[in-house]
Amino acid sequence: MDLKNKIVICSGKIRPVAVEYLQDKVTLRSWQQKGRVPEPQWTEWLQEADALYSSGNIRIDEALLQKAPKLQVIAQASVGYDNFDVAACRAHNVKIGNTPGVLVNAVADIAYGLLIDTARGIVRGHLHAKSGRWGERKALGLGADLYGKTLGVVGFGDIGSAIARRGQASGMRVIYHNRRRRLDDAVFGATYVSMEELLRDSDFIVVAVTLNPSTTGLFDAAAFAAMKDGVRFVNISRGKVVDTDALYDALKSGKVAAAGLDVTEPEPLPGDHPLFSLPNITVTPHIASATEETRDEMAMVTAKNIIAALSGQPMLAQVD
Repeated sequence: MDLKNKIVICSGKIRPVAVEYLQDKVTLRSWQQKGRVPEPQWTEWLQEADALYSSGNIRIDEALLQKAPKLQVIAQASVGYDNFDVAACRAHNVKIGNTPGVLVNAVADIAYGLLIDTARGIVRGHLHAKSGRWGERKALGLGADLYGKTLGVVGFGDIGSAIARRGQASGMRVIYHNRRRRLDDAVFGATYVSMEELLRDSDFIVVAVTLNPSTTGLFDAAAFAAMKDGVRFVNISRGKVVDTDALYDALKSGKVAAAGLDVTEPEPLPGDHPLFSLPNITVTPHIASATEETRDEMAMVTAKNIIAALSGQPMLAQVD
C-alpha cells in the first residue's frame, strides 16, 4: 500500500479509529464543510478514486461508476446494501464490502427495547407523566406480559436469532419463519413455522429480514389481516418491507395493538406523517447500530475491507 491510492469518503466525517487506521496507508478525500460536496469537486474525486468509503448515504449505480474509472472497491459501513446496483458493480469489476455480524447485538437490543415498549408503553408513559397527568394513569390502559407469549421472528439470521435469545430470556415461546429452516434452531429454543402459522399464532412479531424483491411490501394489508387481534409489531429491518398505509390502518383499528419502528417508509418519516398522530406507536430514527462500540467496529471493518481489497487480499466481509 502507498499514499498514491486515493479513498473518497462519501459521508463527510468518519469515526476517528478508521481515520487513524487509513491515514498513513492511503490518501483520503473527504468534504469537511457543511452541505454536500460541490459537483465539480465530487466529479474530480471520483475520477481519481481507487476506493469509496460509504455510510449508505449515496446510490451506487451505473452513473456513478461511469465517473470512477479507477475504482476497485466500495466498502460500506452497514449490513444492508440495497443502495447498490450490484450487477453494475460486477460489470465494472468493483468489489463490494459490508459489515455483517458487527452490529448484531446492538440491533437486537433496539428490537427488544421496542418489543418491551409495545407491551408496556414506556415512551407513552413518559410523555404522559411529563405532561403533568401522573394521577390519570387509567388513561394509559393496561399493558401485556411478555412471559408465556409467542414471539414470531421473521428472518432468522444472526440478528433474528439474537432477538430470539432475548425473547427466550423473557419466558416467551419463540417461533420463526425464514427462507429455509436453520439446522441449529434448537440452540435458540426456536421452532420453524410457515409464514401463515407465524402470522396466525404470534402475540408479538419482530421483522429482521433483508430487503430484496421477495420481502418488499411483505407486510401488507393481507398480512396484517392474517395476524391475531391485538398483535404487537416491531420492524428493525428496512422500511420498504412494510406497507406504511396498511400499518397505519391496522394500528388505528386496533388490529395491531402497538408498533415499534426503527426503520420507516419513507425515511426519514416527516414529523407530520399520520403515523405520528397515533398513540400506539413508537418510532426511532434508524438508530439500531448507534452505539460507540458498534460504530467504531463498523468503521474499522469498512476501513480494513478497503485496504485488503486494494492489497489484493480477501476482504473481511465481501458481497458476492
